[in-house]
Amino acid sequence: MGKINGCLKCLFIFFNVLFAIIGCVLMYLAVKATAIAAQLAVFGGPGVGWLWVIAIGVLGISTFGIYAACSENSLALKIFAGFMGAGMLIMLIFGIAVAVIRNKVVDGLTGVANEYIEAFMKEQEFRDMLSNLQESLHCCGLLSAKDWGSTIPDSCSCPGRSYQSSCTSRPQGTSGPTEIYKQSCGGFILTTVDLVFQIMMGILFGFAVTALLGLLISIYMVYQIRRHDGAGGASIAMRGY
Repeated sequence: MGKINGCLKCLFIFFNVLFAIIGCVLMYLAVKATAIAAQLAVFGGPGVGWLWVIAIGVLGISTFGIYAACSENSLALKIFAGFMGAGMLIMLIFGIAVAVIRNKVVDGLTGVANEYIEAFMKEQEFRDMLSNLQESLHCCGLLSAKDWGSTIPDSCSCPGRSYQSSCTSRPQGTSGPTEIYKQSCGGFILTTVDLVFQIMMGILFGFAVTALLGLLISIYMVYQIRRHDGAGGASIAMRGY
């Protein structure tokens, strides 16, 4: 029989396999999120470098945890416990930092003044990106259609039959499509950025709690190995509760 209780060992390996799969999924999401983050970067949206670090870390540490449990190697389990302790502290620090940054970014997007919008609209790169967002999000302007000045682009055009409740007449004194989208893009962007930050905080704090559990279990497994070796190879059974 092994040095570690069979049920505890299987449970430990199962959760490490599960988190290895999660690491693979996070890597896939990181690839997809990279393109989206590039579009939102001008609005102060977060980068995705943190997601790559977490994905690679989760996959690597989970694989190492599977090896440590299968080999019943005390040193490997101690190293794994060290990773769990360090990971828990890092996740807590990053989670708090992301919460602070989220409040600043959301407040910044909410308090965008008209003079800043005018400065942004002078940049052709910003105008092109906003036009692309309007086509995909079915909105017009960052704060309102007036952000475009006297000429409303075709990307603001609202097909009346399909989006009748979302359409409105273009501002007086402007040229362009007769019917434009009523909703501005600022609300969509604010909701998207806020959602990204909430997902980040959920992942970070969730991994912090998981790291704490992994730390406690790995310490107990080390204790079982020591007790087994000290007892001359006697098998250790978990207490029944």
